[in-house]
Amino acid sequence: MDYLTVNKAAWDKRTKIHVGSKFYDIEGFLKGKSSLQEIELCGLNVKGKSLLHLQCHFGLDTLSWAREGADVTGIDLSSAAIEQAQDLAKQIEAEAKFICTDLYNTPERVSRQFDIVFTSYGAIAWLPDLDRWAKVVSDCLKAGGQFYMVEFHPLEALLDGYSYFAQQEPDVDEEGTYTENCDGEINTVMSWPHPISEVLNALMKAGLELKAYNEFDFSPYDAFAGLQEESITNSAGELSTRYFLEHKQQRAPLTYSVSAIKSG
Repeated sequence: MDYLTVNKAAWDKRTKIHVGSKFYDIEGFLKGKSSLQEIELCGLNVKGKSLLHLQCHFGLDTLSWAREGADVTGIDLSSAAIEQAQDLAKQIEAEAKFICTDLYNTPERVSRQFDIVFTSYGAIAWLPDLDRWAKVVSDCLKAGGQFYMVEFHPLEALLDGYSYFAQQEPDVDEEGTYTENCDGEINTVMSWPHPISEVLNALMKAGLELKAYNEFDFSPYDAFAGLQEESITNSAGELSTRYFLEHKQQRAPLTYSVSAIKSG
Protein backbone atom coordinates (compact mmCIF):
# COMPACT_ATOMS: atom_id res chain seq x y z
CA MET A 1 0.00 0.00 0.00
CA ASP A 2 1.11 3.54 -0.76
CA TYR A 3 0.99 5.37 2.58
CA LEU A 4 0.36 8.77 0.99
CA THR A 5 -2.74 7.55 -0.84
CA VAL A 6 -4.03 5.67 2.21
CA ASN A 7 -3.48 8.48 4.68
CA LYS A 8 -4.73 11.23 2.37
CA ALA A 9 -8.00 9.34 1.90
CA ALA A 10 -8.34 8.92 5.67
CA TRP A 11 -7.64 12.57 6.46
CA ASP A 12 -9.94 13.82 3.71
CA LYS A 13 -12.74 11.84 5.40
CA ARG A 14 -11.67 12.88 8.89
CA THR A 15 -11.69 16.54 7.94
CA LYS A 16 -15.38 16.37 7.06
CA ILE A 17 -16.07 14.88 10.51
CA HIS A 18 -13.74 17.21 12.41
CA VAL A 19 -15.24 20.46 11.12
CA GLY A 20 -18.53 19.58 12.82
CA SER A 21 -17.04 18.46 16.13
CA LYS A 22 -17.07 20.07 19.56
CA PHE A 23 -13.43 18.96 19.83
CA TYR A 24 -12.37 21.55 17.22
CA ASP A 25 -15.13 24.08 18.04
CA ILE A 26 -15.12 26.05 14.80
CA GLU A 27 -18.00 28.19 16.11
CA GLY A 28 -15.88 29.32 19.03
CA PHE A 29 -12.89 29.92 16.77
CA LEU A 30 -14.92 32.14 14.44
CA LYS A 31 -15.95 34.19 17.48
CA GLY A 32 -12.30 34.78 18.37
CA LYS A 33 -11.28 31.78 20.47
CA SER A 34 -7.70 30.61 19.95
CA SER A 35 -7.09 26.92 19.23
CA LEU A 36 -3.53 27.15 20.58
CA GLN A 37 -2.63 25.48 23.86
CA GLU A 38 -0.62 26.67 26.85
CA ILE A 39 2.58 24.79 25.96
CA GLU A 40 3.11 26.37 22.55
CA LEU A 41 1.80 29.78 23.62
CA CYS A 42 4.39 29.87 26.43
CA GLY A 43 7.16 28.50 24.23
CA LEU A 44 6.89 30.56 21.06
CA ASN A 45 6.77 34.28 20.24
CA VAL A 46 5.56 34.82 16.69
CA LYS A 47 4.65 38.51 16.54
CA GLY A 48 6.01 40.12 13.38
CA LYS A 49 7.57 36.88 12.15
CA SER A 50 6.93 34.58 9.20
CA LEU A 51 5.75 31.11 10.22
CA LEU A 52 5.42 27.85 8.29
CA HIS A 53 3.07 25.32 9.86
CA LEU A 54 3.82 21.76 8.74
CA GLN A 55 0.89 19.29 8.68
CA CYS A 56 -1.56 22.03 9.62
CA HIS A 57 -4.79 20.00 9.18
CA PHE A 58 -7.55 22.54 8.42
CA GLY A 59 -5.67 25.50 9.73
CA LEU A 60 -7.11 26.44 13.13
CA ASP A 61 -3.69 26.64 14.80
CA THR A 62 -2.18 28.31 11.73
CA LEU A 63 -4.84 31.00 11.78
CA SER A 64 -4.56 31.33 15.55
CA TRP A 65 -0.86 32.11 15.05
CA ALA A 66 -1.94 34.74 12.50
CA ARG A 67 -4.08 36.31 15.20
CA GLU A 68 -0.94 36.36 17.39
CA GLY A 69 0.78 38.51 14.76
CA ALA A 70 2.52 35.99 12.50
CA ASP A 71 2.66 35.95 8.70
CA VAL A 72 1.49 32.37 8.21
CA THR A 73 1.69 29.60 5.64
CA GLY A 74 0.26 26.13 6.27
CA ILE A 75 0.82 22.88 4.39
CA ASP A 76 -1.08 19.61 4.62
CA LEU A 77 -1.49 16.39 2.64
CA SER A 78 -5.31 16.53 2.71
CA SER A 79 -6.93 18.58 -0.04
CA ALA A 80 -10.20 18.63 1.96
CA ALA A 81 -8.33 20.11 4.93
CA ILE A 82 -6.62 22.78 2.83
CA GLU A 83 -9.92 23.80 1.23
CA GLN A 84 -11.46 24.16 4.70
CA ALA A 85 -8.45 26.18 5.91
CA GLN A 86 -8.74 28.55 2.96
CA ASP A 87 -12.46 29.00 3.65
CA LEU A 88 -11.82 29.76 7.33
CA ALA A 89 -9.15 32.31 6.42
CA LYS A 90 -11.68 34.11 4.23
CA GLN A 91 -14.32 34.03 6.96
CA ILE A 92 -12.07 35.70 9.53
CA GLU A 93 -10.41 37.92 6.89
CA ALA A 94 -6.93 36.65 7.75
CA GLU A 95 -3.86 36.94 5.55
CA ALA A 96 -2.77 33.30 5.24
CA LYS A 97 -1.50 30.96 2.56
CA PHE A 98 -2.39 27.26 2.50
CA ILE A 99 -0.78 24.68 0.22
CA CYS A 100 -1.79 21.06 -0.35
CA THR A 101 1.37 18.96 -0.52
CA ASP A 102 3.15 15.94 0.86
CA LEU A 103 5.46 17.23 3.58
CA TYR A 104 8.59 15.98 1.86
CA ASN A 105 7.80 18.15 -1.19
CA THR A 106 7.36 21.32 0.86
CA PRO A 107 10.63 23.04 -0.17
CA GLU A 108 9.56 22.73 -3.82
CA ARG A 109 6.07 24.11 -3.11
CA VAL A 110 6.91 27.12 -0.96
CA SER A 111 8.81 30.02 -2.47
CA ARG A 112 10.50 31.39 0.63
CA GLN A 113 12.24 30.61 3.89
CA PHE A 114 10.69 31.42 7.25
CA ASP A 115 11.60 32.83 10.64
CA ILE A 116 9.75 29.95 12.32
CA VAL A 117 8.80 26.41 11.33
CA PHE A 118 6.15 24.90 13.61
CA THR A 119 4.54 21.47 14.01
CA SER A 120 2.38 20.00 16.74
CA TYR A 121 0.38 17.17 18.32
CA GLY A 122 0.22 13.93 16.39
CA ALA A 123 2.05 15.05 13.26
CA ILE A 124 5.29 13.10 12.92
CA ALA A 125 3.71 9.65 13.38
CA TRP A 126 2.48 9.91 9.78
CA LEU A 127 6.02 10.23 8.42
CA PRO A 128 8.30 7.25 7.63
CA ASP A 129 11.65 9.11 7.56
CA LEU A 130 12.59 11.75 10.14
CA ASP A 131 15.95 12.53 8.53
CA ARG A 132 14.06 13.73 5.44
CA TRP A 133 11.58 15.57 7.67
CA ALA A 134 14.38 17.40 9.49
CA LYS A 135 15.98 18.38 6.18
CA VAL A 136 12.65 19.91 5.11
CA VAL A 137 12.59 21.87 8.37
CA SER A 138 16.13 23.12 7.76
CA ASP A 139 15.53 23.94 4.09
CA CYS A 140 12.47 26.02 4.99
CA LEU A 141 14.15 28.01 7.77
CA LYS A 142 16.13 31.19 7.38
CA ALA A 143 19.62 31.20 8.88
CA GLY A 144 19.08 31.82 12.57
CA GLY A 145 15.43 30.82 12.27
CA GLN A 146 13.63 28.81 14.96
CA PHE A 147 12.04 25.39 14.76
CA TYR A 148 9.44 24.69 17.44
CA MET A 149 7.47 21.50 17.93
CA VAL A 150 5.16 20.13 20.58
CA GLU A 151 4.22 16.47 20.27
CA PHE A 152 2.56 13.60 22.05
CA HIS A 153 5.10 11.62 24.03
CA PRO A 154 5.87 8.22 22.45
CA LEU A 155 5.63 6.53 25.87
CA GLU A 156 1.85 6.78 25.61
CA ALA A 157 1.92 4.74 22.40
CA LEU A 158 4.07 2.12 24.14
CA LEU A 159 1.48 1.82 26.92
CA ASP A 160 -1.12 1.28 24.17
CA GLY A 161 0.88 -1.63 22.80
CA TYR A 162 2.85 0.01 20.00
CA SER A 163 6.62 0.06 19.60
CA TYR A 164 8.51 2.87 21.30
CA PHE A 165 11.44 2.48 18.93
CA ALA A 166 11.60 3.28 15.22
CA GLN A 167 10.69 0.60 12.71
CA GLN A 168 10.89 0.45 8.94
CA GLU A 169 7.46 -1.04 8.35
CA PRO A 170 4.40 1.02 9.32
CA ASP A 171 1.70 0.14 11.78
CA VAL A 172 -1.44 -0.39 9.70
CA ASP A 173 -4.65 0.13 11.65
CA GLU A 174 -8.36 0.22 11.01
CA GLU A 175 -9.59 2.92 13.33
CA GLY A 176 -12.03 5.72 13.88
CA THR A 177 -11.01 9.30 14.43
CA TYR A 178 -10.54 10.92 17.83
CA THR A 179 -13.40 13.44 17.86
CA GLU A 180 -16.60 12.83 19.78
CA ASN A 181 -18.75 12.77 16.60
CA CYS A 182 -16.97 9.99 14.66
CA ASP A 183 -20.21 7.90 14.47
CA GLY A 184 -18.38 4.64 13.82
CA GLU A 185 -16.43 5.92 10.80
CA ILE A 186 -13.49 3.54 10.28
CA ASN A 187 -10.49 4.22 8.02
CA THR A 188 -7.23 2.49 7.19
CA VAL A 189 -4.23 4.52 8.40
CA MET A 190 -0.48 3.94 8.27
CA SER A 191 1.88 5.36 10.89
CA TRP A 192 5.37 4.97 12.32
CA PRO A 193 6.76 5.21 15.89
CA HIS A 194 9.50 7.77 16.52
CA PRO A 195 11.42 7.82 19.81
CA ILE A 196 12.54 11.20 21.05
CA SER A 197 16.19 10.32 20.41
CA GLU A 198 15.35 9.90 16.71
CA VAL A 199 13.68 13.32 16.63
CA LEU A 200 16.59 15.12 18.27
CA ASN A 201 19.29 13.34 16.28
CA ALA A 202 17.52 14.04 12.98
CA LEU A 203 17.29 17.75 13.77
CA MET A 204 20.94 17.99 14.78
CA LYS A 205 22.01 16.04 11.70
CA ALA A 206 20.14 18.61 9.60
CA GLY A 207 22.18 21.44 11.10
CA LEU A 208 19.84 22.67 13.84
CA GLU A 209 21.14 23.58 17.28
CA LEU A 210 19.00 22.33 20.15
CA LYS A 211 17.97 25.15 22.51
CA ALA A 212 15.38 23.50 24.73
CA TYR A 213 13.74 20.14 25.28
CA ASN A 214 10.89 19.80 27.77
CA GLU A 215 8.56 17.01 28.85
CA PHE A 216 5.09 17.48 30.35
CA ASP A 217 2.96 15.17 32.47
CA PHE A 218 -0.26 16.22 30.77
CA SER A 219 -2.00 16.52 27.41
CA PRO A 220 -4.16 19.52 26.50
CA TYR A 221 -6.45 17.11 24.66
CA ASP A 222 -8.58 14.23 25.88
CA ALA A 223 -7.17 12.14 23.04
CA PHE A 224 -6.26 8.82 24.70
CA ALA A 225 -8.04 6.14 26.68
CA GLY A 226 -7.83 6.28 30.47
CA LEU A 227 -7.02 9.97 30.89
CA GLN A 228 -8.09 11.88 33.97
CA GLU A 229 -9.09 15.55 33.90
CA GLU A 230 -7.90 18.42 36.06
CA SER A 231 -8.32 22.19 35.96
CA ILE A 232 -5.43 24.51 36.78
CA THR A 233 -4.74 28.23 36.62
CA ASN A 234 -2.05 28.74 34.00
CA SER A 235 0.77 31.29 33.95
CA ALA A 236 -1.51 33.84 32.28
CA GLY A 237 -3.99 33.53 35.15
CA GLU A 238 -6.52 31.70 32.99
CA LEU A 239 -8.31 28.46 33.84
CA SER A 240 -6.87 25.61 31.77
CA THR A 241 -7.99 22.00 31.41
CA ARG A 242 -5.32 19.29 31.39
CA TYR A 243 -5.57 15.53 30.97
CA PHE A 244 -3.16 13.15 32.69
CA LEU A 245 -2.44 9.42 32.87
CA GLU A 246 -1.32 7.51 35.95
CA HIS A 247 0.76 4.33 35.72
CA LYS A 248 1.29 2.56 39.05
CA GLN A 249 0.32 5.76 40.89
CA GLN A 250 2.83 7.84 38.93
CA ARG A 251 2.00 10.39 36.24
CA ALA A 252 3.27 9.47 32.79
CA PRO A 253 4.82 11.96 30.35
CA LEU A 254 2.23 12.72 27.68
CA THR A 255 3.72 15.58 25.66
CA TYR A 256 7.12 17.12 24.91
CA SER A 257 8.44 20.22 23.17
CA VAL A 258 11.60 20.97 21.22
CA SER A 259 13.05 24.35 20.29
CA ALA A 260 16.02 24.53 17.92
CA ILE A 261 17.83 27.16 15.85
CA LYS A 262 19.19 26.81 12.32
CA SER A 263 22.88 27.61 12.32
CA GLY A 264 23.82 30.72 10.38
